[in-house]
Amino acid sequence: MKTVNQHSLPGPEDISRIILPNGITVLVRINFNSPSVVVGGYLPCGSLFDTDEKLGLADFTASGLLRGSEKRDFQKIFDDLESVGANLSFSAGGHTAGFTGRCLSEDLPLLLDLFADALRRPVFPSDQVERLRTQFLTGLAIRAQDTAEMASLTFDQIVFEGHPYARPDDGWPETIQAITRNDLIDFHHIHYGPKGLVLAIVGAIEPKAIAEQVEKVLGDWTNISEPELPALPKLNSLKRTITRKIKIPRKSQADLVIGTSGPRRKDPEFMPASLGNSVLGQFGMAGRIGEVVREKSGLAYYASSSLSAGIGPGAWDVSAGVNPRNIQKARDLICKEIDRFVEKGVTTEELTDCQSNFVGRLPLSLESNAGVVNALLNIERYELGLDYYRCYPDLVRVVTPEDVLATACKYLHPDKLAIAIAGS
Repeated sequence: MKTVNQHSLPGPEDISRIILPNGITVLVRINFNSPSVVVGGYLPCGSLFDTDEKLGLADFTASGLLRGSEKRDFQKIFDDLESVGANLSFSAGGHTAGFTGRCLSEDLPLLLDLFADALRRPVFPSDQVERLRTQFLTGLAIRAQDTAEMASLTFDQIVFEGHPYARPDDGWPETIQAITRNDLIDFHHIHYGPKGLVLAIVGAIEPKAIAEQVEKVLGDWTNISEPELPALPKLNSLKRTITRKIKIPRKSQADLVIGTSGPRRKDPEFMPASLGNSVLGQFGMAGRIGEVVREKSGLAYYASSSLSAGIGPGAWDVSAGVNPRNIQKARDLICKEIDRFVEKGVTTEELTDCQSNFVGRLPLSLESNAGVVNALLNIERYELGLDYYRCYPDLVRVVTPEDVLATACKYLHPDKLAIAIAGS
């Protein structure tokens, strides 16, 4: 099995974790081999705070941050970014609003000033709000005609029924239409603040200098109204297999998603589930699923499995795009493979191959500043510990075929699956 030079991976010796007096967490790793700096992070103001009537408000608000501030209008913001070849963007998910940016190291003060200006003092100009609304509505209209998107959305509605994860973060046409400029202003006023803000910066700059620059633009930021994230309710497991089909006329391809809920990122079953999922529908030509459904049977344009895991339970599912005439055949084959996976697990050879892949690709994922930023944010978001990536190869290698089988039996029940189909 592959070995990794531990000292090339982020660890306690080269990750600086700084807490500012107002609660902002700053994570820094030096890389003087690159002239650029990558910035990323998040705040706890995602769609968990959205009401059903105005679902999409968190994402709408995040998308509006760069549309004009007290210091700069929309054009000025992007002129300043383009003048130094930098970029900056915001978006929102379920738990958090996230941001990412990139610039040369000498331009970091400008990028941080633009970032802080947009984050703290947006004005949400009326004309820009309406432009964003049009973009959202256009995106939702496209989503409604996308068989893969609608199958995935329908799958979530089955698996996470009664849970916030059943709702799309970008909302529905009627909820986007209901959102007003004042809603954006109020959401920002209440939910945006320093508490829970995490900022990761990687590149050619010293941690002390970064801390000083961040404190200069964000150190005096306060918000006494900033609430705690709502607690997630318990997810009710499926009691039986539920099939739901969304009809989208005049489509030459149908998409189906089959699966159930999976572990949280911090659950001990996460690593066995990840390795098992690789065998099931990722490794090589999309694992067993790809081999049986696509390569051998020729029933699918694509077929693979995925495991999503976050603060709460994620989804563990198989997805495929097929000719509408082959839906039943593809569905039966996928369910048969899930049944075999739960009954027999994985072989030692399959697991060893995937373990080597996981260990070998880790350094490649950390070659870029952006990759390291994502790694630092994962460490902080899921409380993995600063030594997580140094320990990662051992965490991968310790998993046994028995662990994978036990995890599969815990989460995948062939008689209690969600099956979502979208197409003609």
